[in-house]
Amino acid sequence: MKLTKYTHACVRLEKDGQVLVLDPGTFSETAEALDGAHAVLITHEHGDHVDVPAMVTALGAADGLAVFAPAGVAAHLREEAPQAAERIHAVEPGSTFDAAGFSIRSYGGQHALIHPQIPIVANIGYLVDGNVYHPGDSFIIPDGLSVQTLLVPIHAPWNKAGEVVDFVIGVRAPRAFQIHDGLLNGTGLKMVEGHVARLGGKYGTTFTHLAPRESVEV
Repeated sequence: MKLTKYTHACVRLEKDGQVLVLDPGTFSETAEALDGAHAVLITHEHGDHVDVPAMVTALGAADGLAVFAPAGVAAHLREEAPQAAERIHAVEPGSTFDAAGFSIRSYGGQHALIHPQIPIVANIGYLVDGNVYHPGDSFIIPDGLSVQTLLVPIHAPWNKAGEVVDFVIGVRAPRAFQIHDGLLNGTGLKMVEGHVARLGGKYGTTFTHLAPRESVEV
């Protein structure tokens, strides 16, 4: 399948004429990523992972577009786009379903802790076709299945470099690409990605940086 990375946490997957988009948020080229999409997976409610007005516009423009998200996000989208309510599906962790011809498994359930005084929201990680894993804002490792392509949250208010490296080592995917990189400048990004590439490589993971709008076959 073809994987295209957009700024920050948004990724677009294409296979057999079908398009699946993950986390089209406000930091990303959301309208471009959603163009022609058949299904959308949303990990959690934060704006850098879901641009609600853009999603409402997309749901109104495409009669067949389906959205899958944690229950709270799904309920909010149904309120904002009632005409598309039947196409907006709540996802629980530990479930399997089909989205536009892609096989999906869901993992996790909670966003990583940012601070004890900041409420923890629901977060769902998605494994697509037993291949591409997008964890959202968490370091939950899928159990029982081998991930082939790992999307790594490289920097966030809830993580540190050592945890990023440990996540990559724990998953042991053959290849990895960065996501959640919108808060770092070029110098910081090179530093963290250097740790991931060097230390993750010792355990069999080849890390590659993707520029916004860059595509690869996975």
